[in-house]
Amino acid sequence: MILKKKLFLIVLISSNIFCYSQNNALDKNVETYILNIKNHHFSEAELNLKNFNSSSVTKKVLEWQYQFMKNGITKPFFIKDTLNLIPQVKAYAYINKADYLLNTSKDNDQLAFELYTKSLLLSKSINDTILMCESLKKILFYIYKNRKAEKALYEEYLKYYKENIYDVTEQVYYNFHQYNYEAIHSKTDRVYQLKNTLKQSTSISDHFIQGKLNQLIGIHYNYFLENKDSAFLYYIKAEDKFKMSRFQHYKNEIPGIYTNIGLLNQDFGDYIKALSYFKKADTMKIPTYRLLEKVKLNDLIAENFESRKMHDSANYYLKRKIKYLDSLNEYEKAIAISEINEKYKNAELRAENIEQKARNIKTEAEKKQKDSLLLISLSILTLVIISAYLIQKNTRKKQLLAEQAKDLEAQKVENLLQEQELASIDAMIEGQEKERKRIAEDLHDDLGALMATVKLHFDNIETAQNEDAVQKTSSLLDEAYEKIRTLAHAKNAGVIANQGLLVAVTNMSSKITDSNRLDIEVIAHGLEDRLENSLELSLFRMIQELIANIIKHAEATNATIQLTQHEKNLNIIVEDNGKGFEHSKIKEVGIGLETIKKRIAHLNGKLSIDSTLGKGTTILVDVPLT
Repeated sequence: MILKKKLFLIVLISSNIFCYSQNNALDKNVETYILNIKNHHFSEAELNLKNFNSSSVTKKVLEWQYQFMKNGITKPFFIKDTLNLIPQVKAYAYINKADYLLNTSKDNDQLAFELYTKSLLLSKSINDTILMCESLKKILFYIYKNRKAEKALYEEYLKYYKENIYDVTEQVYYNFHQYNYEAIHSKTDRVYQLKNTLKQSTSISDHFIQGKLNQLIGIHYNYFLENKDSAFLYYIKAEDKFKMSRFQHYKNEIPGIYTNIGLLNQDFGDYIKALSYFKKADTMKIPTYRLLEKVKLNDLIAENFESRKMHDSANYYLKRKIKYLDSLNEYEKAIAISEINEKYKNAELRAENIEQKARNIKTEAEKKQKDSLLLISLSILTLVIISAYLIQKNTRKKQLLAEQAKDLEAQKVENLLQEQELASIDAMIEGQEKERKRIAEDLHDDLGALMATVKLHFDNIETAQNEDAVQKTSSLLDEAYEKIRTLAHAKNAGVIANQGLLVAVTNMSSKITDSNRLDIEVIAHGLEDRLENSLELSLFRMIQELIANIIKHAEATNATIQLTQHEKNLNIIVEDNGKGFEHSKIKEVGIGLETIKKRIAHLNGKLSIDSTLGKGTTILVDVPLT
């Protein structure tokens, strides 16, 4: 008996090892096939398909996608039971069904999107980067085509795609979708970005993406830049790329190119040449599910003839338009009926399966009923014994928990008292530090700026540039004395409390301008009402420091202070015509600029600096008023 058990285990383990090795080989074949299709190695992809058993589900799933791209839409091989499939094939089956639904009926868009998402989640669960990227490309194409995704969702899929890029092809597709996102949400012309991506795509053999990039560049030159010659050139390049593909699914893009070129010629006034391109597009074979393009195309041809007073020809193509429209309606009805029949058959099949399972369950239940009675009795007895033991154990545990809770409560009270004592000490220390810091900032911002002005007047005394320099310098020294005295006896500067921000800035600028070393112009808009006093004080100190920096470092002769009050924010611009500096190369930030940054951060504002060597400096501050 023991020997038989050992033999059984050996056979079972050997069988599992064999199955595991078989599945690994299958995974590798699927991965190789997907890479060959992606890189347009079609001969190799066909050889991959021959490696699968002709009746296997895996081969049918992969072969459908190949035929779909090569010959256009065909009814897919839908898998009813996916339980025994490897995850890779199951994910690819979801993509197949979504491709079919998306290209047959506009009513199935949401279902197709859900299937693409299923494929992505399944690929993510097995950490298959290749399939994740394939699913993400499908999702992003869907979003761009339908314009249905919220901006945040679009950004989320783009970010996830970027994190999983593994080769140049995926990088090109990412750049393409990044451009599509910006075209939708920023409404800006980024033709240079398209050209860079097109240049990058020359290192891969994906004619489809190269064709789409040329087509988009042509559209931009045509509609955004109004450069018709360049647009025509890129449309022709797009046509050449689509023609190079072996897949009909990609060649289906060519009628759209011909239509664009025809419209371009009409813009030039060449209706005859435009008509030739419209007719070329009309004669090309397209799949039934794209009959709407035929409807629009015949409408364009009819308009072309009508504009040239050729009414008979116009009527002929209008009738063709109606014919295609009827065919499209019939096709959509047929698809709808087919889907209903498919659902009905699936429902019948599920009902039969459920009925058979119910019969099997009933038979099995009757067979096991007698054996179950004894098992139930033993189970009840065991349950009673275990319950009694657990109740006793639980009671003891509750007693221990109650004692522990009592000890913890006492410990919490003690800890709380210690924390309150520490918090009081911290608050006292923090208050002292804040007061010291405020005094230091006031001395630097207010008195420092004033003393810089005094120095300018002393320089004038030495050079005898101003007859009143001694008197003005004396007046400024008196003001410095008053500021020191005020700082010792008051919490806020009186200049702001009594006069307001605009008056204080104007007075400061006048005093500096009187020195004849720096001419300051103050421009104000919308500052009719006073702001909150502490806000005015902070802003005034900041402006003082900016002017002091100009005096000390900029070697400027003119400066402008512009204050603009909007409904919800205050905008301050300080400009000078000094020597400028390279902001990115400054390694150490001085106390003045650091103080300004802290003040603005405290006010939840924004600071930006624009400076060029030899061309002066512009500092922009935005502060919210709410």
